[in-house]
Parts: sequence; structure tokens; C-alpha cells
Amino acid sequence: MTEDGLHAPRTDGPAATAYRIATIPGDGVGPEVIAAGRRVLDAAGDRFGFAISWSELVAGGIGIDTYGVAIRDDDVAAAGAADAVYLGAVGGPRWDDPNAAVRPEQALFALRGGLGLFANLRPVSVHPALVPSSPLRPELLDGVDLLIVRELTAGLYFGRPSEERRDATGRHAVDTLTYTEAEIRRVVRLAFELARGRRGRLTSVDKANVLATSRLWRKVVEEVRPDFPDVAVTHQLVDSCAMFLVKSPAAFDVLVTENLFGDILSDEASVLAGSLGMLPSASLGERRTAHGIFGLYEPIHGSAPDIAGQDRANPIGTILSGAMLLRWSLGRGDVADALEAAVGRALDDGCRTGDLLPGPGSAVLGTRAFADAVVERLAPAATTAQAGR
Repeated sequence: MTEDGLHAPRTDGPAATAYRIATIPGDGVGPEVIAAGRRVLDAAGDRFGFAISWSELVAGGIGIDTYGVAIRDDDVAAAGAADAVYLGAVGGPRWDDPNAAVRPEQALFALRGGLGLFANLRPVSVHPALVPSSPLRPELLDGVDLLIVRELTAGLYFGRPSEERRDATGRHAVDTLTYTEAEIRRVVRLAFELARGRRGRLTSVDKANVLATSRLWRKVVEEVRPDFPDVAVTHQLVDSCAMFLVKSPAAFDVLVTENLFGDILSDEASVLAGSLGMLPSASLGERRTAHGIFGLYEPIHGSAPDIAGQDRANPIGTILSGAMLLRWSLGRGDVADALEAAVGRALDDGCRTGDLLPGPGSAVLGTRAFADAVVERLAPAATTAQAGR
């Protein structure tokens, strides 16, 4: 069991000779943060006795420029053939034409739907050294340790029809919000299991006073609830939940919600950690590989085209996503622990990227230099083993 509460495979002994990871650098700062993450994962492999076989796929805005589509079917299949997928970011103003039929974000939908990745896990905690970087008062951040579970493959982003129309009265647009009982039940059950492995509290977030899909969501939560008598359940409307996330964030343990609400709330929760660049995520399905659960791992931030190519992007969310990848898809919880500890030591030692409000005694590092700082603090396997005795 890990602090995230997931029952992931954990192998502290010898690993396979090489793991296969497909990378999708994407757009904007995506290639920079993925390069930083790869640097750290390769260094971890050197110190813990395993190798990574990397492959690179083209998707997002660069996919549109290269192939005319956000991602090709062959590349979705190639991603699914790996042990895990490591994603940077997609999108940017170059591809933001509202009239465009092809958009970078379609790559994400194709990957999530095509690979059966129905649950996005976004852990949020506050490193003590970064309390000054958060806009919230320090006393509100004490004890913050929450996990947002976001449904990924249904809801408003996938509903049809979704289009703009024109008639005698002018233009109008329609988006369709739809959920099936099965889609709700599988992500809700996962959230209950996660809550059971953590502090035993689950907040189900909906808009049941307005939306029929939310009323179905709430019914399914209540139907699953008897199977988890050790988990305390609270139903929270999304607007009040948004308020309490900044008013009383430490009150939350696990939150489960639908696609759109989860997208918004997890970005809001990033201010607790000090920056959008801090938070990792894992998108998981039900498929097992030889080593663990197949998944896609990415920071929650966007492509930040305004700082692309300037070595200014915060790679921490990407590096910590790599730790989640090690834990859940490669079964290397020992290495994930060491990597997370190395990030913590770097922050304790005053290493900062520009978005983290550097203060006295801290050093502002670029993307590459921060990755190097983490590598320098990675304990070798022997040291980690001795520390656990």
C-alpha cells in the first residue's frame, strides 16, 4: 500500500532487463519536461539495476502539422503496446482556431478512449518547504493530502452531438453530457478502494440539484456504498466543493467526480501545492501488463507556449508522474519512493524553478538543472535498502 492508497504491484527485488516506455513529448514545454523526466528515470535505472527502452510518438499540435491529425491510429496502438506512456503536454495558440475540425486535444481523447484509461488520479499534497509558494494562509495547508479521482472516458468531452449549428434565428451550439451506469460504477468503485486504503473518507462531487447525469451518479454511489462499510461518504455539489477546496482543503481525503468537474477542480487544487507545475497524474484502466497496471502518466499543466524553449518550465510534475509510472506500471515502488524522496531533498535544499516564488536561501534553476539536482540526490539501491532496515 502506498500513500496514494492504490494497491499497485510492488517489486523490491530484481527487475526485468528493460521496460518499454512510449513517450509523447507533444507541444510547447512538453519536450523539455519529458527530457527532464527521462533523464531522472534513466538515472534511476542506472542506480537500481534496470534499463528503459524508449520510443517516441508524435501527437498533439505537432501531429496535426506533421500528419494532419492529432494522433494516428498506428501511434495509439504503439502506445498500447508499451508498458506505459509518458506524456508532456499538447496544444497551444497555433492550433486554437475555434473553427478547426482537428484539434490537438483530440490526441488525449483518442488515447484515453482507445486504451481504456477511465480513471485519472491526481494526488495533491504540500511540501513544507513550498508553503510560502501557495497563496493560501499557512494554517490552511497543514495536513493537506488529497487524491482527486476523475472519470476520463465519458461525460461532456465525449458526448455527441457536439457541434455548432445555424438556423433562421442565428448560430447556436450543443454539447451532450451523457453517462452510463457502468461508466460511473467502475470509477466509483475504484475511488472507494482508494479511500479504504487511505483515511477512509470519500467525497463524491456532482451537481445533482440540476443535472440528470449527476442524479444518476449519486444513485450509483449509494448503491456501491454498502460494499465499503468502512468508508465514510459525503456528497458535495461541485460549486460548494470548489469553495471548500480553498477554505478547508485538509478536510478532504479522496474526491471522485465526473470528467469536466474533475478537470476544473484538480487545476484549482494545484494552488495548494504552490504551482500547477508541481502536480503529477496517472490515467489508468483495467489492463495488466507483465509488470503492473498499464497507464499514461503526465503532469497536469498545459503546454505553456509562452516559455517554451527557454529552459524555464517546472519539471517536478513530470518527474513525479515518472514516480507514479514506476510504482503502478512497472511495479517498482522502491524506486518510486527513492525518486520522490530525491525531489523532496532538492526542495529542502532550496532548489526552485521560477514559478515557485524563490526566496532567501533558494536557488532558481532551469528545467534541466532541476532534473540534475534530483539525479544528484537519488540514493543508490544499497542506501535505500539500508535505510529501510
